[in-house]
Amino acid sequence: MMNLLSESAAAGGGGLMIMLAYIVIIGAAMYFMAIRPQRKEAKRMAALLSSMEVGDVVVTTSGFYGVVISIEDDDCIVEFGNNKNCRIPMRKTAIAEVEKAGSEQ
Repeated sequence: MMNLLSESAAAGGGGLMIMLAYIVIIGAAMYFMAIRPQRKEAKRMAALLSSMEVGDVVVTTSGFYGVVISIEDDDCIVEFGNNKNCRIPMRKTAIAEVEKAGSEQ
């Protein structure tokens, strides 16, 4: 009888180890497929926004093209189109892409 209980306890412990291994594998997969790329993209955007300078051409998250005319801590003023009166203050986080003033594509 004792032998039967120890065998079932050993089998249950092995099942627990396999379940724990599955949880670790799923957690690692979630990290490498979701969390890590998101952090990498956030670092890239932070570097892009910190390197932004006056005169750079930007594309906003809503798809508007403009030229940066002033930069403050978290905000910047962007001029849209040829009309000098169309200057809009916006958050830096509303900028999706930055093209340097001297670069040619």
